[in-house]
Amino acid sequence: MHILVLGAGVVGTTTAWFLQKQGHQVTVVDRQSRAGLETSYANGGQISVSHAEPWANPSAPLKVLKWLTKADAPLLFKPRLDPAQWRWALSFLSECTSSKAAHNIRQMVNLGTYSRAQLQALRKELGLEYDHLEKGILHFYTNPEEFDGAIEPTRIMQDLGCDRQIIDANRAVELEPALNPIKHRIAGATYTSEDESGDARKFTQALADRCQQAGVNFLYNTDIVGFDHAGERLLGVQILNAGHHETLRADSYVLCLGSFSAILARQLGLSLNIYPAKGYSITVPVKNEEAAFNVSLTDDEYKLVYSRLGDRLRVAGTAELNGYSRQLNLTRCRAIVRRTAEVMPEAGDWDKAEFWTGLRPTTPSNVPYIGKSHFANLYLNTGHGTLGWTHSCGSAAALADIVDGRKPEVDFTFAGV
Repeated sequence: MHILVLGAGVVGTTTAWFLQKQGHQVTVVDRQSRAGLETSYANGGQISVSHAEPWANPSAPLKVLKWLTKADAPLLFKPRLDPAQWRWALSFLSECTSSKAAHNIRQMVNLGTYSRAQLQALRKELGLEYDHLEKGILHFYTNPEEFDGAIEPTRIMQDLGCDRQIIDANRAVELEPALNPIKHRIAGATYTSEDESGDARKFTQALADRCQQAGVNFLYNTDIVGFDHAGERLLGVQILNAGHHETLRADSYVLCLGSFSAILARQLGLSLNIYPAKGYSITVPVKNEEAAFNVSLTDDEYKLVYSRLGDRLRVAGTAELNGYSRQLNLTRCRAIVRRTAEVMPEAGDWDKAEFWTGLRPTTPSNVPYIGKSHFANLYLNTGHGTLGWTHSCGSAAALADIVDGRKPEVDFTFAGV
């Protein structure tokens, strides 16, 4: 079967790999000149099963209200005359109950555990190199209330098989000595030894190269502008390449366009509740090897993640719900630099920070759309939010099973829209 995958980020590229591995002819279409050049380009770098507490939880509404007037807030909601934004926000509020948060944690932990195993098997099979480290992820808390609030979600994750241990400041610094400058401020921490880190862009581009060697065709510098369809079946995808309009036809299609999936899906009458959450990252060279971290870190109070990528340090986080603009907000960039320099002043050359921003395709529940749409030959693999890198291999493997009529080997509620 010929399958057209729309999008060459980490989710689209892994989808292409698993589909071709099952014998399908695959074509990938992307507007960029190479794979992994948008949201996958400079993300936080974590393969983080332990980062499964959804944004929508009982404490979230009050926090969001408190942050409304703070330009450097971890989660910034900037109201717009945009029905999609308000629909997303109202749905987000409806997800902020204890029962729904627990359900969503279950979804994300199950998918994350499965996905991490798929990534590990793929790395072993192909020998991929992407600055990966298998040193776990340590969440640290400098606010006692934030630490207290993390205990119950951690217990839920433990019950689901995620080995996230609750530890004290002494154990945190023992695991990662780079935290010693703020040891006296750490109220508590958690540690998940099986989690990993690595450069999502390097992984995506290395896997795209392997896909091409296996016969996958990548059409870069190609804009997707619409669809041809009749009834409940897609007939083709309208594209624009080098000024020429044409229609690409295949037997089936997979939508992996991140935040832009919702916009295109509306042309088909599909309502995907995905809204872009603009995230920021900084990348800096290591300044002092002895002061730099190796364990991947999560600063939960400030919603920042830290990953060691060879001789670079990547720190990413914050979310801005403010439409599709990717313009840098320097206030938010500097807030990341300020916090990381405070936590470990000698680790990186903070004055040389490279700033980046990308649009995370976020659902109100933080649970992605994976599965078949009500169109007979259109499948969805999108809406992964901050966990696209974490969930990519598992989502792709599951989607490939669904395309072939098999039940995926993961306990997850698959999409049907």
